[in-house]
Amino acid sequence: MLKTRIITALILAPLAIGGIFFLPPLGFAVFTGAIITIGAWEWANMAGIVGQGGRILYALATALILFGLLNIPAVVVLWLALAWWFVCFLLVRNYPSGSVRWGNLPFRALMGLFVLVPAWVGLNHLRTGGFQFGTVENNLWGILYVFCVVWVADIGAYFAGRAFGKKKLAPRVSPGKSWAGVWGGLVAVGVFAVIVSYLASASGKETGLLVLASLVTGLVSVLGDLLESMLKRFRGIKDSSQLLPGHGGIMDRIDSLTAAIPVFALIITQLGWLTTGHW
Repeated sequence: MLKTRIITALILAPLAIGGIFFLPPLGFAVFTGAIITIGAWEWANMAGIVGQGGRILYALATALILFGLLNIPAVVVLWLALAWWFVCFLLVRNYPSGSVRWGNLPFRALMGLFVLVPAWVGLNHLRTGGFQFGTVENNLWGILYVFCVVWVADIGAYFAGRAFGKKKLAPRVSPGKSWAGVWGGLVAVGVFAVIVSYLASASGKETGLLVLASLVTGLVSVLGDLLESMLKRFRGIKDSSQLLPGHGGIMDRIDSLTAAIPVFALIITQLGWLTTGHW
């Protein structure tokens, strides 16, 4: 299994890096849209759409929605995403009793749109917008930063959870996660934000705001992971799909990012570090 995971990662890493950091904005939108569409195909299964025809139709409908949002102000979608993730907190906290309200297929299918569409909008807002933090002006660094926040939070949570993880975070949703893991991840994210601020020659105020924005982003990324775990547990499946040998599916890799990206994009837009761009 480890060998399979490594081989898959070695194949996918160059594709992901090339698609995210070397494509022009429109190519970036198409590339990320393709990933979101595959994620939608997987979400259809988690929503309870078992037949391939229905899953493909759901994925195509998601792709059409993305296309229709090309000229819609990103900030509107991002504010809706923030409200949605607050709702998700309530859904996860109340599981399994609350599942009577969202357990039907149409509602679970709608949930997928609220997860996937804002992630794409936020990512492309980061890609096309004007970016300024400290001495850094390249918006690709903003994209890399939010990815790193999620990865650093995961790494910090893993080690803190192994060392101190006795009190479980949400045992009915994801038994492996602990409160110690959450705090460990947030500490790691805070340290990472300070280091990045120093490297970017940011002011003290900018540093404090970046730490705060990063902590919120790291916290909501945990919620993205928990939401998918809740859907898979409700559906009785282990992985979103088997598309990535040794890794499960696309959604299993980007669940935390779907929450972190729109929230981070909204925060730094409100802080004035990211302005609306053009295709």
